[in-house]
Amino acid sequence: MKTMMESLLLADLVSELPPAVRLQRLVSSLRAHFDCGAVALLKLEEDGLRPLAVDGLVRETLGRRFVVGQHPRLATILSRRDITSFDHDSTLPDPYDGLLDTRVGEPLPVHDCMGTSLHVEGQTWGALTLDALQTGTFTEAARDDLRRYTLLVEAAVRVTRLEQDLHALRLSRGGEPSGTRTTEDEAEIIGHSDVIQRLLHELKVVAESELPVLLLGETGVGKELFARHLHRHSRRATQPLVHVNCAALPESLAESELFGHVKGAFSGATTDRPGRFEAADGGTLFLDEVGELPLTVQAKLLRALQNGEIQRLGADQPRRVDVRVIAATNRTLRDSVREGAFRADLYHRLSVYPVPIPPLRERGSDVLLLAGRFLELNRARLGLRSLRLSPEAEDALCRYPWPGNVRELEHVISRAALKVVSRGAARTDIVSLPAELLDLDGPALASVQAPVSATEATPVAVMPLRDAVDATQRRMVRAALDACGGNWTDAARRLDVDPSNLHKLARRLGLK
Repeated sequence: MKTMMESLLLADLVSELPPAVRLQRLVSSLRAHFDCGAVALLKLEEDGLRPLAVDGLVRETLGRRFVVGQHPRLATILSRRDITSFDHDSTLPDPYDGLLDTRVGEPLPVHDCMGTSLHVEGQTWGALTLDALQTGTFTEAARDDLRRYTLLVEAAVRVTRLEQDLHALRLSRGGEPSGTRTTEDEAEIIGHSDVIQRLLHELKVVAESELPVLLLGETGVGKELFARHLHRHSRRATQPLVHVNCAALPESLAESELFGHVKGAFSGATTDRPGRFEAADGGTLFLDEVGELPLTVQAKLLRALQNGEIQRLGADQPRRVDVRVIAATNRTLRDSVREGAFRADLYHRLSVYPVPIPPLRERGSDVLLLAGRFLELNRARLGLRSLRLSPEAEDALCRYPWPGNVRELEHVISRAALKVVSRGAARTDIVSLPAELLDLDGPALASVQAPVSATEATPVAVMPLRDAVDATQRRMVRAALDACGGNWTDAARRLDVDPSNLHKLARRLGLK
């Protein structure tokens, strides 16, 4: 006789649900059935496990990547086909210590946990983990239940993968538009925001063409990462991707670096040397900061793009190359063209398909997912048991405008982690980064208060109105949840909003 839990899982298997929704319903149902603190579904990718869906863990967990060799509990779970449980006095550190979303100020350790490896088509796919704050939550009966449900979990994973394969096939045939979630082959680009999902769909379409692509964006948005994504999804994925930082090329050597030279072409040219174009033959050449190229080199670059021909410095005969060019710049090249610093014909050739990369401030709660990735990297680097953000630090990250984008976020997290260790945090503690250690300057971190009267008005920090509204809503939702013991229905009633709308708002604000 099927249990209610089995009936729910089977119903979701035969329902038409977006992959992200199916997996989220799966972990939420398991958490409710086992009455535990958290459930996580993790996919094995090379040497690490990436969370695809979590319930009961802080939002930034979805951005983490747990290197199996650094987490003995996860390694133990993956090494076995049966249920693995850990006693409350186990000396093996728990990867989720401090990450349970308890809605209280102090992070708490995990006291009871169990998990199982998941297999699809005979291969290890990943793991399912369950954690609780109360010792004795996972009894022998609970382990038997999980053993029985594992087959259904694996079936849900298999169905999700088949749907994603079918979706990719439809896209390759010009079918339906993309969904709203990162798929498994886009793991290196972290982000669930709509703006990133639309961009990933656009890149997947243009990747299959041979068109030159011009990536546009502010410093630190990760243009190289998106260039690698384009190459990996192109027909040239098995061929070389050659990266050239045009800003680092001395003008006297730029031509030789790109196109090569022959022996005796200039003083010091003692042998023939191929350039970057020849190194990328058959593959992709990524010209980072292309706006920095000298005008003398731009003419040769234009010829290579137009005719597929290059000529080594000092050589008499041109050479044919088959190279796709992806260029990137943080400049406004149209302005450079008007100023005479960049050739108009080269600009038009490079910008056949311009792709703007959104700045971090436009990506909503993606900042917390990215912070999760950098927290896990620094936890491992510093040998800490657990490294997380305090609630105040989460708010600060979400309100800050990030002029340096993802690169600045990475430096902020790394610097704060070093500071907290240098100030005496023990490596065996659950370490929370307070907002003040982030050193985020500017008006975005100041509180916004309405003046009491015209005569008593105090200076109000100026920030984008949307950021101020989001910060206020985030504080009100957290306060309501704290007052209602984490009950979302009661919190919605207290805030006088529809429960479903509250859940949508919480996801947008990065609270779920």
